[in-house]
Amino acid sequence: MCVSESGTMDKDRAFLEIPRKPPKYRPAAERLKDFKAVELRLTDQEVYEQAARCMDCGTPFCHGCGCPLANVIPELNEHVYRHRWREALELLLATNPFPEFTARICPALCEGACVLGLNDEPMNIRQIELAIVEKGFERGYLAARPPATRQNRRVAVVGSGPAGLAVADALNRAGYPVVVYENSAQLGGILRYGIPNYKLEKWVIDRRIKLMREEGVVFETGVEIGHDVSYRYLSGRFDAIVLTGGAREPRDLKVPGRELAGIHFAMDYLRQQNQRLAHEPVDAAPILAEGKRVVIIGGGDTGADCLGTALRQGAAHVLQLEIMPRPPPTRSEATPWPMWPLMLRESSSHKEGGERRWCVDTTEFVGKVGSRKSEVGSEKDRASDRVGQLRCVEVEWGAAAEGGRPGPQRKPGTEFSVDADLVLLAMGFVGPGRNRLVEELGLARDPRGFLARDQNHMTGEPGVFTAGDMTQGASLVVRAILDGLQAAEGVTRYLGTSRPCA
Repeated sequence: MCVSESGTMDKDRAFLEIPRKPPKYRPAAERLKDFKAVELRLTDQEVYEQAARCMDCGTPFCHGCGCPLANVIPELNEHVYRHRWREALELLLATNPFPEFTARICPALCEGACVLGLNDEPMNIRQIELAIVEKGFERGYLAARPPATRQNRRVAVVGSGPAGLAVADALNRAGYPVVVYENSAQLGGILRYGIPNYKLEKWVIDRRIKLMREEGVVFETGVEIGHDVSYRYLSGRFDAIVLTGGAREPRDLKVPGRELAGIHFAMDYLRQQNQRLAHEPVDAAPILAEGKRVVIIGGGDTGADCLGTALRQGAAHVLQLEIMPRPPPTRSEATPWPMWPLMLRESSSHKEGGERRWCVDTTEFVGKVGSRKSEVGSEKDRASDRVGQLRCVEVEWGAAAEGGRPGPQRKPGTEFSVDADLVLLAMGFVGPGRNRLVEELGLARDPRGFLARDQNHMTGEPGVFTAGDMTQGASLVVRAILDGLQAAEGVTRYLGTSRPCA
């Protein structure tokens, strides 16, 4: 390790001599036996050394081009290098209200834009962020700070995912009384029900919710807006309403055999497992992978989460299929720095087992051999048929037509079959799904099917705002947080010019 003449770490040369320290994980054989967090924190000394690698660039692209929240990363690294944990925390919280979430599940867009990454491995920014926020909790720096004064206008937030929590936190800090309504049994939205515990343990969410309660935010669970509580009720008691219900309508695969039993949406599968771990009643027929041949259609993060979950449930074999081409092992020329690099990535789940195949299109689901189906094809008999096989074909991606996007073309003679007892569809989302309040108000949707809004995040109904995946489409947690913060700004501008309710 480089040291100066005084015996301390020489920061000027650290990026030349100290290598990037990748995240550490519990052994795969151990972590497959439980759903506890798989990633381990760096030691304080390792964090100091990693922070020293920051070159303190004159133009920090990690801050300006990488991080959606615009975290002031070089200054954060300098504080950590100097062991100034409190100052680092205060600076981090100035831009990011929930660093304990992003430091665990964000893909670290900032690292893709790190200048050091041009010629070497980029900074380990996410792990440094995790060290800052956890040190803040450990040392008591992160304590409840209720607003000194309260506004006379109240806000209702519908949904407690990352966008909803960001809206509530920002408005509460500005002094507005906030009530958050959640239709599930517990708070957190996709953080709690869509992300496996081994990536985000739920005590992390509970700790933040406890802090927000102490700061004055009111949470109501098990409340379905439009059914248990009407718009008339909300509009009579609140001066603004923010809808943050998320993207709930998954993309389907409409091919022959889709009606067979054993084919499920990925989010239903992940939600059930999180409910089991929380000792909640499972809200549908159990979806379990134990002893089964599992096929996951979709190569993104949700598909990887299904892979890790299926392996922990004791699947006999897991195959993940992706229609897109296999990414290159290093940054593609199509995504030059400081863009987020297109390259092959492996999650912790991919390092635990299973197989992956690219450029594959599924053309049909076939029932198990010998499954019974009557001549009249009654609904009861059709429901008894279970998936037993997928018929697939390889595809190649040709050049885009003029003005269009590249598309997959099936390759003749490459057809093949895959045996499966359980199929999980992890192909993204196409909209927020049905929502009684949205339908009651007749709120407009954009051409993609998501809620439309103006520059202040307000829908066509005065005083009704929207944020997060419900309006911008399924995206990263860090972007949902940013959208929530921006929606809160729109609400404050609106309430500054509107008349309070009597």
